[in-house]
Amino acid sequence: MTDPADTGDADAEIEAADADTDADSDIDAGPDADRHEYHPDREHAFADDRLNEMLDRIESNPEITAYLEAQNVNPVDRKGYNDHGAKHVEIVRDRALRLYDLLKAGGVEFNGARQQGLDEADEPVIIALAATLHDIGHVVHRHDHPYYSIPLAADFLDDFLPSFYGVPEQVRIKAEVLHAILCHHTEEQPLTREAGIVRIADGLDMERGRSRVPYEEGGRGINTVSSQAIERVSLREGDETPAQVVIRMNNAAGVYQVDSLLKAKIEGSLLEDQIRTIAINTHRDGDGNGSIVDRIEL
Repeated sequence: MTDPADTGDADAEIEAADADTDADSDIDAGPDADRHEYHPDREHAFADDRLNEMLDRIESNPEITAYLEAQNVNPVDRKGYNDHGAKHVEIVRDRALRLYDLLKAGGVEFNGARQQGLDEADEPVIIALAATLHDIGHVVHRHDHPYYSIPLAADFLDDFLPSFYGVPEQVRIKAEVLHAILCHHTEEQPLTREAGIVRIADGLDMERGRSRVPYEEGGRGINTVSSQAIERVSLREGDETPAQVVIRMNNAAGVYQVDSLLKAKIEGSLLEDQIRTIAINTHRDGDGNGSIVDRIEL
């Protein structure tokens, strides 16, 4: 991560930041501007029939619905942390599939399904299932929840997958989904790019009020200020990389969210060279001299 103040050309960097901000504003007019939701009926850079069939079943599955409600009780009601329920899962799954779409369009090859002898069409299935189930371990405890998610997700997949796959494919799909669930935790190292996408997407749910670094009620510490600073996270095609993440802040304290969380998610994801992250502070001081940090990059 670099600070433009270290480049010796701060004015040029500020102008570049303004240009990127203007470019980012073009996304506002797009139909998927708010969160880049995954839309089954749109054109994608990958085969989506298998994924879309499974998503229909996921969204109507009563066990999934129950888990998404129950898994929020420990982190939110009992620990006072941020949302880890249905809205978080929806955002993570949408952004994971959006990121996957951008990377596929950019020619990035994925290894999880391929090395298991599965079809390329199973790549987004693995990503979507892992994104959906990655936090269900919260029903046991917030602490070490990725490890509790593994047996719970395995039980669910044993019931869910036979409608779509034969036994050998069930085992291999389950293996890849469980690997991706475990590796959304930064303590574990992804061995597949499918897992890397889920890991990064989990960190992209960081907009104002949704920070993965918890807001401290009544506090004025860095967690509180930074959790309110991220106004917008956008995913788009990059100029130098297949995917670009643009994070718009209203306060330089938002850098803490980017540096303490997203940077750790991207590092070791197997996708570091495929994603460029730009954080732009859109706030300007009243004297017109600009803010302390105008732009940083990962």
